[in-house]
Amino acid sequence: MIAAERGTIEQLIKAQAYGLGFDLVGITTLGPAETVAAFDDWLASGYAGEMEYLARGAEKRADTRRPVSGAKSAIVVALDYGGREPSGPVSRYARGDDYHDVMVSRLRELHHYIETAVGAPVSGKPYVDTGPILERDLARRAGLGWFGKNTMLINPRMGSFFFLGELLLDLELEPDAPFEADRCGSCRRCLDACPTSAFREPRVLDSTRCISYLTIELKGEIDDAIKPAIGERVYGCDICQSVCPWNVRFARALKEPAFASRAAIAGKDARTLSREILAMSDEDFRTAFKGSPMKRAKLGGLKRNAAIVLANLGSETGIAEVEVETDHPSDSLSR
Repeated sequence: MIAAERGTIEQLIKAQAYGLGFDLVGITTLGPAETVAAFDDWLASGYAGEMEYLARGAEKRADTRRPVSGAKSAIVVALDYGGREPSGPVSRYARGDDYHDVMVSRLRELHHYIETAVGAPVSGKPYVDTGPILERDLARRAGLGWFGKNTMLINPRMGSFFFLGELLLDLELEPDAPFEADRCGSCRRCLDACPTSAFREPRVLDSTRCISYLTIELKGEIDDAIKPAIGERVYGCDICQSVCPWNVRFARALKEPAFASRAAIAGKDARTLSREILAMSDEDFRTAFKGSPMKRAKLGGLKRNAAIVLANLGSETGIAEVEVETDHPSDSLSR
């Protein structure tokens, strides 16, 4: 058993997680989700919009022991995606490879290492934004940060430009202390900066007014009244993170090659990217965005967004109405 020779199993797990490239790692015990009532209220208020998949798995979501039978502990990790990268028409998180694939692969490596370390098979499963789990809840309990007023998990050493993932295991582990402090104070820069006033109150986001939701999740047309506020954003929005003082001070430079901008995006301003998207065929789209988070909006959704951006920029060329695909993927449970 490796743990007996080189340190506690918790120490080894964390060292291996950092060795795999994760930027934060914490451990928590599974059990009733502390924020489930607030999430259910959020759903009941209609703030999820068309994201009906978020309501699935309510029973499992209420208790983090239920998604994986016998699971007792969660190893929660974060992977930074480069908050120092310049702003642009595509949200920073979506410029490179799909974070689901990147993180799940590494969590599986971590799982294999743990089995080797304890010298026995360990039942478990990795999750990255694809299951009935309130991930921020687990992350706060594992000591990784607090819920900001923009609803993002914020870490005091690196801000909020990171992905969350967790490995649920049938293994008793010593938990870390939860993050108890709220370090937003009286600041409301994220709330005031939102161009569509999507925050109903601190920590309550109305997705139906959020530019990320509108340009990624919404299947149909975007309301004419809100189109000007989309500005030059073809896919997603980083405003509420970019203005956060914790990111202004502590956001990090991109270090993960998988998240570097792909050729279809790199160095292109909103006008250029929008024109190229409008000219794309289905085959062009599949080639340019293979393995990209941007595939979620599908080509029809991206063309809809590109047309809005060019109209906002006062394009000198006429923009025809763009037919938007209505068959959005919904197999994911939380994305």
